[in-house]
Amino acid sequence: MTQHTLALALLCTAQTACTRGTHAAPLRLGTTTTVEQSGALALLDSLHPPTAVRVVVAPSGTILRSAAAGDLDVVLTHAPSLEQRLLVDPGHAAVRCPFVASRFAIVGPSADPAHTAAAGTAADAFRRIAGARATFISRADSSGTHIKELSLWKSAGVTPEAQRNTWYVQAGVDQSATLRIADERAAYALADLPTFSRTSGLVLRVLFTADTALGNPYTLYVIRSASDSAAAMQFTTWALADWRGRLLAVVLPDGQAAFASLAGGCAVPVAGAAQ
Repeated sequence: MTQHTLALALLCTAQTACTRGTHAAPLRLGTTTTVEQSGALALLDSLHPPTAVRVVVAPSGTILRSAAAGDLDVVLTHAPSLEQRLLVDPGHAAVRCPFVASRFAIVGPSADPAHTAAAGTAADAFRRIAGARATFISRADSSGTHIKELSLWKSAGVTPEAQRNTWYVQAGVDQSATLRIADERAAYALADLPTFSRTSGLVLRVLFTADTALGNPYTLYVIRSASDSAAAMQFTTWALADWRGRLLAVVLPDGQAAFASLAGGCAVPVAGAAQ
């Protein structure tokens, strides 16, 4: 096991998934903090997977690097550009399966000093935040949320360098912690909607969601170096049917679906091909 993986937070799902199954060693599933904090991981445990599972939770970048090093068997992440560069192009991914998509939102104080609620696009909302020099809390942790945030700044034509722009705060923490910092500072942030809806006690409001650029696709990968490829494929088949089915039934407080299905089935990924 690499030093990088030793730094990961290990989450063994309450002795159910950790002890269930017939394989000698548990399947090593790597996934992201938003999968945990949105409640999706709790659903996995409640459904009793067909094989023993040990879950590793970390930002997408950390999970993908650990998988590339051979320390994980299956991963569920939401950073398409990193997935292509770290898993697919080097040939580490044996199978890629579109899983579900949630949505990102730009959240902030109800006063909305940057007038993001009136923006035409997510990039426009980000330009308004930069133009107003309104405080923005970035996860800054190579997570899927952070990668999406950076792509939106690029689309907005803004380079928010923390050393020059005191309004741009690099927190380096997970989604829930980032939201709490933003809440305390009456600041803006990019949030995964299912996670935002489960983070209690926030005064922050959802200000902008109306842009397809705020889609948040999760993809399930079987890693080529999986210690038990049969168990990895068995889990993947089950997850696409049972786990995904339950996720698609989850609704947000406003009655909208928390997760949507993604088009396409499992396939061998092609290096250099856009997702």
